Amino acid sequence: MIRLMTINDYPAVYDLWISCKGMGLNDADDSESGISRFLKRNPTTCFVSETDSKLIGAIMAGSDGRRGYIYHTAVHPSYRKQGVGSALVKTVLESLK
Repeated sequence: MIRLMTINDYPAVYDLWISCKGMGLNDADDSESGISRFLKRNPTTCFVSETDSKLIGAIMAGSDGRRGYIYHTAVHPSYRKQGVGSALVKTVLESLK
């Protein structure tokens, strides 16, 4: 299931991010307050994927009014190669349209 991301998802999303090798995070933008600000600016372009009430994927996107940008796309290592990432990208691209 894919749904809009809320700030209540932050702890699970952060855990997901740190489970992904090579995920580049920084203290300011990727803190809970930084993500809260991002979600307020982009309320319809950030999504999470869940299965059995477990968060297994996340994608964040935003727009400057002309261009859309995708940030922090991640799928839990145990759920890769199952189409989760592709579904998240398809969902976010539709939302940016």
